[in-house]
Amino acid sequence: MTAIIIIPARYESTRFPGKPLAPLNGKPLIQHVYENSRKSRLVQEVMVATDSEKIFKIVLEFGGKAVMTSKEHASGTDRIAEAAASLDYDIIVNVQGDEPLIRSEMIDDVIRLLDDKRAAMGTLIKKIEDPEEIFNPNVVKSVFDKEGFAMYFSRAPIPFDRDQWKDIRGIGDWGLGIGKSSKTNNQPLTPNPCFKHLGIYSYRRDALLNLAKMEPVELEKTEKLEQLRALVNGFRIKVKETTYETVGIDTPQDLERVKKWLSLSS
Repeated sequence: MTAIIIIPARYESTRFPGKPLAPLNGKPLIQHVYENSRKSRLVQEVMVATDSEKIFKIVLEFGGKAVMTSKEHASGTDRIAEAAASLDYDIIVNVQGDEPLIRSEMIDDVIRLLDDKRAAMGTLIKKIEDPEEIFNPNVVKSVFDKEGFAMYFSRAPIPFDRDQWKDIRGIGDWGLGIGKSSKTNNQPLTPNPCFKHLGIYSYRRDALLNLAKMEPVELEKTEKLEQLRALVNGFRIKVKETTYETVGIDTPQDLERVKKWLSLSS
């Protein structure tokens, strides 16, 4: 099967306007994402889909490929679907334009998930090691069946550990980092096997184009999670656990943290 990575990148952002062009170690953020994506062994092409002439120009200047898309898209999924509609690839990979630490191994893993013909989409999960992430609504959690197909995604802690978290005050303390002990028995809380969802997807081309035509569903609007539209409409999403971590950049403060991380690891 042939595969292409399409990186959605819009200029306007409520929390971080111009984010794709923010400098990181001498390069714009979008260039880090593009160059790391190019390292994938299983893709034939990498492309940026943007609504910004500034981003389009910068991508061309560093030798990348880009396509202009509508400014009216409500999501990255809609943006890559517009780009994919005129392309002839079996698999479309959505790599977020604000994840400069994305690894080629992660991209190859989501592509291989579609070797299972039952899967319309593939994505990655990682076991949560920091207990506070379980209760952080910005960290999306996932549960899946024995064959590795997603059952649900939520901002809430799932699965819910009824015995350990039965004292709601204990959950609040743990989630806020105030304490790590249960209110009822004063025993240390131990993480249950919760998995967080990493925002990289592979789609079969037809599944992506059909999904983009569908109206948002109530669960999607409630949780603010696009992947729930796919599940509600019967698309099967196969997941794979990874040991790799990614860091999405939503604010200038996130960018500073990544800069410090890169300086320490270099």
